[in-house]
Amino acid sequence: MDFHAMEEADGVRFSFSIWPTSRLEATRCVVPLGCSYTPLKKIADAPPPLPYEPIYCKGPCRSVLNPACQIDYRNRMWVCPFCATRNHFPHHYADISEQNLPAELIPQYTTIEYQLQRPFAPPPVFLLCVDTSGKEKELQALKDSLIMALNLIPDNSRVGLITFGTTVQVHELASEAMPKSYVFRGSKEVTTQKVQDFLGLGPRGMRGANPDMVTRFLQPYSECEFALTSIIEALEHDPWPVKQEHRVLRCTGTALAVASGLLECSNANNPSRIMLFLGGPCTEGPGQVVSVEKEEPMRAHMDIDNETAKWHKKAMAHYAGVAASCVQNGHVIDVFACALDQCGVAEMKACVEKTGGVIVQTDTFTNVIFKESFKRVFARDENNELKMAFNAELEVITSREFKVAGAIGCCASLNKKSSSVAETEIGIGGTCAWKLCALTPNTSVSLMFEVTTQHTSPIPAGQLRYTQLHTHYIHASGQHRLRVTTLAQSWATTEGGGENKLGAQGWMEVGMSFDQEAAAALMARWAVHKAETEESFDILRWLDRKLIQLCQKFADFRKDDQNSFRLAPNFSIYPQFMFNLRRSQFLHVFGASPDETAFFRIYLLTETVTNNVLMIQPSLLAYSFNHPPGPVLLDVSSISPDRILLLDTYFNIVVFHGETVAEWRRQNYQDNPEYASFKQLLEAPQAEAKELMVERFPFPRFVDCNQHGSQARFLLSKVNPSSTHNQQGSFGGNGEIVQTDDVSFQTFMEYLQRLTVQS
Repeated sequence: MDFHAMEEADGVRFSFSIWPTSRLEATRCVVPLGCSYTPLKKIADAPPPLPYEPIYCKGPCRSVLNPACQIDYRNRMWVCPFCATRNHFPHHYADISEQNLPAELIPQYTTIEYQLQRPFAPPPVFLLCVDTSGKEKELQALKDSLIMALNLIPDNSRVGLITFGTTVQVHELASEAMPKSYVFRGSKEVTTQKVQDFLGLGPRGMRGANPDMVTRFLQPYSECEFALTSIIEALEHDPWPVKQEHRVLRCTGTALAVASGLLECSNANNPSRIMLFLGGPCTEGPGQVVSVEKEEPMRAHMDIDNETAKWHKKAMAHYAGVAASCVQNGHVIDVFACALDQCGVAEMKACVEKTGGVIVQTDTFTNVIFKESFKRVFARDENNELKMAFNAELEVITSREFKVAGAIGCCASLNKKSSSVAETEIGIGGTCAWKLCALTPNTSVSLMFEVTTQHTSPIPAGQLRYTQLHTHYIHASGQHRLRVTTLAQSWATTEGGGENKLGAQGWMEVGMSFDQEAAAALMARWAVHKAETEESFDILRWLDRKLIQLCQKFADFRKDDQNSFRLAPNFSIYPQFMFNLRRSQFLHVFGASPDETAFFRIYLLTETVTNNVLMIQPSLLAYSFNHPPGPVLLDVSSISPDRILLLDTYFNIVVFHGETVAEWRRQNYQDNPEYASFKQLLEAPQAEAKELMVERFPFPRFVDCNQHGSQARFLLSKVNPSSTHNQQGSFGGNGEIVQTDDVSFQTFMEYLQRLTVQS
């Protein structure tokens, strides 16, 4: 089964493409019946957006006309596959025939886009929230990056500027005679109404702002370029005095509340992004994450688990409130946290996760990771439009035999009830629609389903199951669009005889439709979602149980005979994915700060299946004189003195030189014309690394290291430890060992086989 072809056609990948026909049988699949959906996936042969409104079913399902509908050409009617309602075609479809079909009925166009006939949305707003309490050098680097990035945004985009340190300052962009700003105390709670009244955006106490007043703070970039650039260039370090034993005062929580309030009263439900540039933790006011005294360290995972992190819960509640306000108004929060210490990203996680914003985390504003990532936020497509969409809503409609249990991803529930909503909840459940304030071509959402048919009610042979996904969004051009994806898929063959039960043939069909990459991505997201409320140890045990149960259902073996254990090719790598997921930074938080864990988990919940799999199980390529470049095992045995390895973990790209190669390089053999082939060998992985970094977001950290060097840890922490200080590997190896107490994949598989086959 070609899972990649389905992804190219519709942006969808299912864990199982063919499903069991009853609730009882579906529970025996172990891995959830679900899919990863990429709403803005670029589809190669799709028609251009249709310049008319879609035709909706008049029945309760409100599905859109699609290729799965039965068409009665004589009576000009169509039958909805979801609720079986008969609908009349409108008058402008009078010429419809089998030879003259509209695009939405052509069988290969299962994903179609409509340009909705609504007024264009205003140009997007980019509201910059700049931390001025960092070091002078950092502030200067940030100012340079801001001025550079402003040249990348469309001229008609509106911009605004808020700076914060001890206080929050909202800068007027319209006053040319002299710079003017409104100052909020950093230690006080701020509401939207207070922001509106204080900035004079309308009559006191009135909801909503006067558009003429708003232009003082939010202006088209083409009109305020000189004023904004002048203000940014003149920004100075926060002048508030700081004692030597104290941290600087920084009121991040208040600044975000002011930014959210300004946009809520001036640009509700229109494209807007709050871009927060942060140089350290919040030490004052709502959202505070650490005391101003330096003797109090930043909280660690252990403090949060033991509930000894003094500020954590209050800060989480404050940022969750800001996030909820932004979700309600369709606004996005992006966080660029650049500091050597933690900045409180773990507490702010809801702001990014619920609004679908981006997060970039590095040590300084001078770092290439920040500069390149910030630039790539404003990337353009072939039509010179920004590669971003705003204020999206995703709705799922299902046929009667199954329902949607929930979604896992960077989205928020719209609490919309329908006949498609399951009783069971996985992830964000109890609804059939979710809000995604921001979308990019790589944004992906995992949808979980539940079969609701009872085992006493058989599904007629040959009947298909139908899913329709509606994504309504505002395109970067301001156009309102609706993307409709309709999927018609098979049920497994039942035994017959009046019972809704699968026989050997049915289970073989289900097994053959298993997509191990999509399943690994779904399980990883589900595990990360559970990790927010459950202990790490319990989640590892839960993953182990699920893997054993899956192998017991789909592996071939004889009872109590470990050597007879066999997995089909489309299941064979799944245990390896689970082994690497257990060891990954998503679940294994030892040695990582809460901010780092939050950062990694947000991208696991955002990216496509292919990128999720790369995060779980990195790719490893080898370059040597003896063999052409190619993939090798992610194992310590792949390390060889005469090899160069290229490791791609999605967040890091590592070029690792074996001991001999490193020594040749140290002696500069590559500069000698006689050793041109050695120079080519050194350049090949570097060129490949550059290729990998071209489109990647966030910009990955590039590590160039040698065997036995300190940075070799980036590779050694990811490879399978088949040779450790406790045991010698079974692959022979070349003397390289990993200093770890982790079990190797071989040991993991032995235990898995033993537990699967035992009676």
